[in-house]
Amino acid sequence: MPGLIGRKIGMTSVFSADGKNVPCTVIEAGPCVVTQVKTVEKDGYKAYQLGYGEAKEKRTNKPMTGIFKKAGTTPKKHLAEFKFDEEYNLGDTLTVEMFNGVGYVDVVGTSKGKGFQGVVKRHGFGGVGQATHGQDDRLRKPGSIGACSYPAKVFKGMRMGGQMGGDRVTTQNLKVLKVIPEQNLIIVKGSTAGYNGSTVLIQK
Repeated sequence: MPGLIGRKIGMTSVFSADGKNVPCTVIEAGPCVVTQVKTVEKDGYKAYQLGYGEAKEKRTNKPMTGIFKKAGTTPKKHLAEFKFDEEYNLGDTLTVEMFNGVGYVDVVGTSKGKGFQGVVKRHGFGGVGQATHGQDDRLRKPGSIGACSYPAKVFKGMRMGGQMGGDRVTTQNLKVLKVIPEQNLIIVKGSTAGYNGSTVLIQK
């Protein structure tokens, strides 16, 4: 689906026409440059690779440097592929204006890392037993994990404590409240995954 690479600026709130305070997220979307054109004949599918954000030339390897030079652009920090119905050429610049008239978008980001967490916070467990009646160390424990005489193992995928966050998260159907082409900004209703300044993908 068509979209752009962007950067999460942060959250704010705006007032709707009926006076309600609506929480929203401000995203800097683009401008993005077409760095590669994927074709059915050569690659087996049709897509466009977009680049966003400036990268240092000394931190760009030679194959990628060649790709950027062929597109006639400077090295880019973030790359992503999108499928457009429209036709574009190498070096074309796409801006946030493509979201004019769009009602809803999906935003893909990486959730905040929360470190090692237990089952109550990580999976919403209710805890084991009561806080009294002779036990004082089982309140937020997971309880039985299912191992028995046969099969004498714990099945893969068992919900347990572990690293939480840092996952790819897609927030779907966020209402577009405003598009500001002069500043490459798009304002969507609600929250998106990630910290302020993190890279996100905005898709129609």
